[in-house]
This record gives sequence, C-alpha cells and structure tokens, in this order.
Amino acid sequence: VQLQASGGGLVQSGGSLRLSCAASGRTRSTYKMGWFRQAPGKEREFVAAITWSGGRLTYADSAKGRFTISSDNARNTVWLQMNSLEPEDTAVYYCAVGSIGSLKTGYDYWGQGTLVTVSS
Repeated sequence: VQLQASGGGLVQSGGSLRLSCAASGRTRSTYKMGWFRQAPGKEREFVAAITWSGGRLTYADSAKGRFTISSDNARNTVWLQMNSLEPEDTAVYYCAVGSIGSLKTGYDYWGQGTLVTVSS
C-alpha cells in the first residue's frame, strides 16, 4: 500500500487547511485510515481516524470540534479538514492505513508526511 499525503502549508492562527491522503495498492487489506502528527521535539500523536466505509470515526481531544475527517472509499482518499488552527497544531502530519486493532492503533503503512505550520 502506498500513501500520498498533501495539503500542508503555512497558515495564520485561526485559519484552515485541508489535508488529503490518497491510497493505492492493496488497500482492500485495510479497513481504516488515520492521521497522526509529530511536532518538533515531541512524539508522534494520534489526531483522527475513520473506517473506509465512513461508518466509524474518532478524534483526539485536541481535534474535537475543530477537525473533521472524511473518506471516499471509491477513490481511496481521506481528507482532514482543519479549522481554527493554532500554533500548537504545527507539526508534520502523517496519514496511515491499518488492518488490525482499534481506530487509534494498529497501523501498517504510513505516508511521507505533510508539514503544517501555523503562525501566531
């Protein structure tokens, strides 16, 4: 499975960005896609995840109310709409797909990451 993430960039505090992640290859072996992020000097953390069918989704507390994850199973693409961005959201955002575990764990394949920078 190959993942291509895009949509990162520089935005001012309070602004919005929409990340996308397109999956190709043996995606049928997976059932979920998640977004994670890693800020400088910090460990990678979970942001949001969704099943390919869109029937289940979950968010980290930091994302609730500001971020929206959505999926298009036919296009093997997942989006992360991020609103009300804050400088603390600055990080490299990674998409991943998985076949086991919960929506927050058990990811097998990872994209290359896209940088989101939020200026104050």
